Parts: sequence; C-alpha cells; structure tokens
Amino acid sequence: MTEPNTSIFQRPLFVSLFALLVAIAWGWAYPLIKLGFHEFGITPGMTGSKMLFAGVRFSLAGIIILLAAKSTHRTFRLKKAGSWWYILLFCLINTTLHYAFFYFGLSHSAGSRAAILNSMSVFLVVIFACVFFKSDKMTLHKLLGCILGFAGILSLNLGSVDSGRFTWLGDGMIILNALCGATASLMIRGLGQRMDVFVGTGVSLTIGGVLLIMPGVLLGGHFPQITILGCIYLLFLIGISTLGFTLYNKLLTCNPVGKVAIYNSLIPIVGAVTSCICLQEPFYWKYVIAGLLSASGIFIINRYKG
Repeated sequence: MTEPNTSIFQRPLFVSLFALLVAIAWGWAYPLIKLGFHEFGITPGMTGSKMLFAGVRFSLAGIIILLAAKSTHRTFRLKKAGSWWYILLFCLINTTLHYAFFYFGLSHSAGSRAAILNSMSVFLVVIFACVFFKSDKMTLHKLLGCILGFAGILSLNLGSVDSGRFTWLGDGMIILNALCGATASLMIRGLGQRMDVFVGTGVSLTIGGVLLIMPGVLLGGHFPQITILGCIYLLFLIGISTLGFTLYNKLLTCNPVGKVAIYNSLIPIVGAVTSCICLQEPFYWKYVIAGLLSASGIFIINRYKG
C-alpha cells in the first residue's frame, strides 16, 4: 500500500495518469509542428526559421513556468554552490540540441515515421541507466525488451524506397534528438539536487530557447507569413512544452527513471496516428509492425522488475 503522506507524484495511479498525459501531449507535437511550419511559411531548407520557431516556443514556455514559480513563491536559490555549469549543460542538452535536431529531422521526415523512430530514446534511457546508475542492473528481460524495441526501429527501413528509407537529414537528426532526450532524462535527478525542479525546468526551457533563437536570427531566420491559425498552433505547442516538461521532470525526480520513461511508448503511436490523420501522410503497415515491436519491448521492460 502507498503511505498516506506519499507525494501525489509517487502514487502509482497518479504517476501513470500524469505520464500518460505527457506522452499523449508530446505525441501531438509531431503534426502540430509541421502544421505550424506550413502556416508560418517555413520550408525544409529554412534552417534559421526553424530554429527561431523552436526558440520562441520553448523560451515562452520557460517564461510561463518561471512566472508561475515566482507567483507560488518557489525558491530560485541554488541548493549547491557552483552548480550553474550543470544547469547550463542541462539547458544545452535538454532544449537547445535536443530540439534543434528534432526540428531539423522532422522537416525532412514524415511525422509518423519520426514519431516511431524517436521511441529509441525509451530504450536508450534503460541502457544508460544500467550503465550509470548502480541501482539499475541489466537483466535478461531488459535486454530482450531493448532488442525488440530496436528491431521495431529497424523495421522502418523495410519495403520500397517509396515507403521511406533512412536519411541523415531526417532519420539521422531524429536519432540524435533521441540520444539527447535520453541523456537529459538521466540528468533530471541531478538538476533536482541543485535547484527546485520546477524552477529548473523553466530555466532550462528559457535559456535553451534563447540559445535557439540567437543562431536562428544570425542564420536569417524569419517568419515569411503569420496567420491566426499558425499562432494557435504555436500556442498549443507552448502549452504542450509547459505542461509536458513540468510534469515529466517532476515525475523523474520522484520515481525510478525507467518507470516514468516507459510510458513514452505512447508517443510514437499517438504521433504516427495523428500525423497520418492531420497531415494526410501515407500510412504504411510497417508503422504497425514497428509500433507493435517497440510497444512489446517496452511492455517486457516494464512488466518484469527483476
């Protein structure tokens, strides 16, 4: 049974509900980003504009979180002296590099394909946790789960060229994005040891967003057109970042990394389905194969604790 004084972020039911909510929200980001690019007139070759779009999204989300932290009287003080190097490194990996790779890759790949490919981060988290945390040991079930998961990712390259093959600008960038996401997930607990995690999330998104805006502007980034619908898409994306990162980071500081990250198995499913529906992208049966293999791997990792 759960102790009466246990935080809501540690109670199994709420951990599941919050983690599922985050995964579903992040899954919707795939089609919304592409729809946003279309409304703002951002084409695949407009690197600076993509960075500017991402930077505006995350910096505004971070500012909203920091304002909420201020209004609720959360402390902005560091828990450990000399921790700014760690916080800046987290900003760079969790936001700047993470989403620079994501936006570049998504603009050169189908949203449904990118969503499934990005599930690699779930298995990378499991592997990295076993390497860097003594409390996480590699087991036969974890190994089997990771093998099934990577098999699902590799299955994306089955079929004819028309159904999608590996590309460095598309798939390569999404893989680097997944690597950054997995690394950031392992760094969350260290962030929580250095400052309030709610404040840390806001700082990460704000600074990381600014670090995307600056090179975006230097590269000539701009919005060729601004529409009401485009602004609505951007507001939805800001909301997804605000809600998603706040809940996810809090959950990671209160629970085993694998227990929370495992729910990200829903992201590729939601992302693939919503991309096919919202973007009228072609649907391929290998998406089902990849999704089932990835979900099976994640289920095995989550089902067996030994």
